[in-house]
Amino acid sequence: MSSDEHTETGTGWPQPAGPGRPGGPAGEPDPRPEAPDPDELSPLVPERSAPSVEPSVREPEDGATVDLSRAAGAGGVEQPAAAGPAPRWRVSSAGVMIAALLALLGFTLVVQFKTTSTDPTVAATRQEDLVRILYDLNSREVRLRQDIATLEESQRQLRSGQQGRQAALEEATRRADELGILAGTLPATGPGLSVRFESGEKSISASRVLDAVQELRGAGAEAMQISGGDRATVRIIASTFFLDGEGGALVVDGRRLTGPFTITVIGDPATMRTALNIPGGVVASVTGDGGKLIVEDREVAEVSALHAPIKLEHARPVS
Repeated sequence: MSSDEHTETGTGWPQPAGPGRPGGPAGEPDPRPEAPDPDELSPLVPERSAPSVEPSVREPEDGATVDLSRAAGAGGVEQPAAAGPAPRWRVSSAGVMIAALLALLGFTLVVQFKTTSTDPTVAATRQEDLVRILYDLNSREVRLRQDIATLEESQRQLRSGQQGRQAALEEATRRADELGILAGTLPATGPGLSVRFESGEKSISASRVLDAVQELRGAGAEAMQISGGDRATVRIIASTFFLDGEGGALVVDGRRLTGPFTITVIGDPATMRTALNIPGGVVASVTGDGGKLIVEDREVAEVSALHAPIKLEHARPVS
């Protein structure tokens, strides 16, 4: 046998020539990563079969070299690439800040809703009435600030040197006039209201008139008097009392008055009108009894009825 058909094995016996080991192009080593090193091949050990994932290629009978890479590209199945690591979620500082702001906004809305819903009086009041009440409070604040400024000016004048005595006399006179109006011993004039009670199926009770007087006092009334249909007039002061008389009459400080009754009051007209028209107030109560409460503005209201001075028996000024 010729040398190209047999291979010397070193044992004296020839080895049949098998198919040649696949090689790369231009005689380079096999490009497959699982291909063994040519130096490590032993002529006594047969080649191992390829892994199951590699494409199966039929070995040619004539011993020709076959490129496995081309065979895989033609009809084989390639091994899919390994998947990369799973992505990780990252929480940025902006996301944390947005979540905190949303939580704070939700908490604020809940607190505001609970605070608003816990006051049944405010929820039942109309918007117009709330505006009127706010206007009354602002007007009262303005008056109080004016009174504070006047008292501070009086204090400054009293502490001055040469004008102290004259300022003290003027201040005492002014205070005496104010106390005389409040006590009913001096007449008064100024802007105000005329409040007229007209009875319906029920007569006007003393409690309704007293409620009106209290509402007017709370709204800043400074002087009041009440007159009846017989033109009898009584000055209303802090100690005035009201009783129900016979035949729908009204007893005021022991004097009997017949209807209809009219209260003349000096004070801020807008504030006092708002106080009378508050829901559930005097106007609503008189209307519910079938009567009427007619309120008219007066640019100049006169309170001319006087009350006898009260003689104090026990109270003494503090020296």
